[in-house]
Amino acid sequence: MAELSAPRFNWSALAAPLLIVMILAMMVLPLPPFLLDLLFTFNIALSIIVIMVSVHTLKPLDFAAFPTVLLLTTLLRLSLNVASSRVVLMEGHTGPDAAGKVIEAFGHFLVGGNYAVGIIVFIILVIINFMVITKGAGRIAEVSARFTLDSMPGKQMAIDADLNAGMIGEEEARKRRSEIAREAEFYGSMDGASKFVRGDAIAGILIMLINVIGGLIVGMAQHGLDFSTALNNYTLLAIGDGLVAQIPALIISTAAGLVVTRVGGDGVEDVGAQMLGQMFNSSKVLYITGGLLGVMGIIPGMPHFAFLLLGGLSAWIGYLMDTRAREAEARKQEQAAAPPPAAEMPEVGWDDVMPVDVLGLEVGYRLIPLVDRNQDGELLRRIRGIRKKFAQDTGFLVPAVHIRDNLELKPNAYHITLKGVEVGQGEAFVGQYLAINPGRVMGELKGTRTTDPTFGLPATWVESEMREQAQAFGYTVVDASTVVATHLSNVIQSHAMELLGREETQQLLDRVGKESPKLVEDLVPKSMPLGTVQKVLQALLAEGIHIRDMRTIIECLADNAVRTQDAEQLTAIVRVALGRAIAQQLFPGGTEIQVIAMAPRLEGILMQATQTPGADGPGLEPGLADQLLQGVSQAAEQIEQMGLPSVLLVPGPLRPLLARFLRRSIPHLNVLAHAEIPDGRMLRVIHTVGN
Repeated sequence: MAELSAPRFNWSALAAPLLIVMILAMMVLPLPPFLLDLLFTFNIALSIIVIMVSVHTLKPLDFAAFPTVLLLTTLLRLSLNVASSRVVLMEGHTGPDAAGKVIEAFGHFLVGGNYAVGIIVFIILVIINFMVITKGAGRIAEVSARFTLDSMPGKQMAIDADLNAGMIGEEEARKRRSEIAREAEFYGSMDGASKFVRGDAIAGILIMLINVIGGLIVGMAQHGLDFSTALNNYTLLAIGDGLVAQIPALIISTAAGLVVTRVGGDGVEDVGAQMLGQMFNSSKVLYITGGLLGVMGIIPGMPHFAFLLLGGLSAWIGYLMDTRAREAEARKQEQAAAPPPAAEMPEVGWDDVMPVDVLGLEVGYRLIPLVDRNQDGELLRRIRGIRKKFAQDTGFLVPAVHIRDNLELKPNAYHITLKGVEVGQGEAFVGQYLAINPGRVMGELKGTRTTDPTFGLPATWVESEMREQAQAFGYTVVDASTVVATHLSNVIQSHAMELLGREETQQLLDRVGKESPKLVEDLVPKSMPLGTVQKVLQALLAEGIHIRDMRTIIECLADNAVRTQDAEQLTAIVRVALGRAIAQQLFPGGTEIQVIAMAPRLEGILMQATQTPGADGPGLEPGLADQLLQGVSQAAEQIEQMGLPSVLLVPGPLRPLLARFLRRSIPHLNVLAHAEIPDGRMLRVIHTVGN
C-alpha cells in the first residue's frame, strides 16, 4: 500500500508574522550598524518591488494587498528610524559612520557632507511626499471610494440584466458581484492607508529634529564635544537617517498614486504601454511639438543644441509613425480580395421562394459590426447565450435567430420579427451606452433622450466616457449589444407559446423517447395525436410554466387520453400534476404561498355565470367583468409593491376563463386552481377581492 505523503508546510504564511515580529524587535532591541545597513537596503529594495508591481498592475484589484503593504512598509520605516536613532545618539560621537555605511553614504555622498544642504533637501523631499503625492493619492482614493459605493446599485442591476439575458452564468455573476464589493473595499482601505503615509512624513521631520537636538545635548554634555563638532556629526547622521527613510517613503507614496490613479480600460495594458499608446499615437502631435521646439531653439539666448535636438527627434518619430501607417494601409489594400466575376443569371426555381423565418433580426447598416462574424460581433455570442438560457429555464430549444441587414431601416434601428411579422423594434448606437433610469437617480445626463425598448423606462444614450458617471448617479448602464439582446430575450419569453411548433414538440418527444421509449409510444400516436400534445404544451407556456418535466407531462396525458381529448381539460389535469413545480417556480425555497382570493359570494356569482353560456360560450356580464378586473388589478399592484408575485387562487372550473380574461390587462398575474396547490405547502391569503 502506498505511503501517504506528509502535507507540505506553507512557508509563505509566515511572511507577514515574521515581518511584524521583526518590526517590533527593531523598536525594542539595539541593532549593530552592519545589521542596520542590511535592513535599510532591504527597505529600499522592498519599495522598489512595490513600485514595479504598481507600474505593471493592469487594474487596482490586481494589487488588492496594497493597503496592507502600505501599512507594513510604513511601520518598517518607523522602526528603522527608532533603531537608527538609538545608534546615532549612543555612538554619534565616534564619527559619521557610527550608524552604518548606508546612513553615512546618504549623509555625505547625496548632500556632499553639507548639513545645511542636507536639511534643505530633506525638507523638500518631505514636502513633495506629504503635500503633493500622498495628499493627492489620498484624495483620489477618497473620491473613488465614494463614487464606487454610489455606482454599486447600477452595476448590480447591469449584472442582473446580463444574467437574465443569458449572456453570463450564475458563477460569472457571483464573480462580478464579488469584484464590485472588493473594489469598494479596496478604495476605502486605500483612503485610510494614505493617512499612515502622511503621518510617517510628519514623524520623519520630528525624528530628525529630535536626533539633531538630542545629539547636541548628548555629544556636548556626555562626550565633551565642542558645539561645532557635535553639530556637524549629529546633524549629518540625522540627515542621512532621514534621507534613507524618506526616499523609500517617496517611492511607496508614488506607487500608491499609481495604483489609485490607474484607469483599467480593457485591462490588457500596464501603465507604460497605456501611456505610450495614448501619448504617442498621433504623428500630428509630434510634428507640432517638434516645430515649437525648433522655433524656441532658434531664439537668441536659448540653448540651441538641446531644443533643436529634441525638436528634430520629435519630427523624426512622427515621420516614422506616418511611414508605418502608410505601409500598413498598403498591405491591407493588397490583401483585400478582388471582386468576384459576375456569375451567369440562373433560371428561376423553387430555391428563389424564401421561407419565412420563425425568429428574425433585421439591423441597420451601423449595427452590422454587432452581428458580423469577421468583426467578432458580440451580439452573436449574446444571442447564443439567450437561446441556451431559455432552453435551460423553459425546457425546449427555440429556433435559430436569422439575422440580416436591411438598408430600408434607419442606420441605428433594428426590428425583431416572429414568423415574418414585426413584434419589436428599437434603436441602438454602437460605441455608446444606454443609461436606464430605474426610478431613483441622483442627476441628469447629457445625451440623446429615449425610452428603453424592452421595458419602456426613460433612458439616455451617453458617450463611453460618461459611463462611470452614469453608474455613480444610479443609472443602469448597458452597451448597444446588451440593449438588443435584452429586447430579443424579452420577445422570446413573451412569445414562447408561438415558438413551440410541431417540429419542436416532436423533438421533445424524441428526446424523452431515448430514455423511456415505451412511454412515448403509448401516447403518440396510439392514444393522442401530436397536435393535441402541442396545444397542451403551448397552453402551459402561455401562462409562464416551464415544460422541463416532460416525463410527468407525458405520463399525465397518457393516463387521461382515454377520458378526454380536449386540450383545455388536459391542460387543467397536467397543471395539477405539475403543482409542485408551479409552486416552486413562483415561491422558491419552500416558503409559504401568499395568494389573492375571491370572496365566496363573488365565486358563486362567477360559477353561475360560467354555467349559463351565451352564444359564444361562457362569458362575464360587462359590469361584473369590470368590477372583477378593477379589484384584481388593485390587489396585484399592492402585492407586487411588496416584492411578491401576484397569484390569484380560484376554483378549478373558473381558472381557464379567468386566466384568459385577466391575462390581457394584468400580464404578470398568475391564476392558480385550488387543486394545483401541493400538499405540504403553507397557504396564506393576503388579499380578498369582492368583500
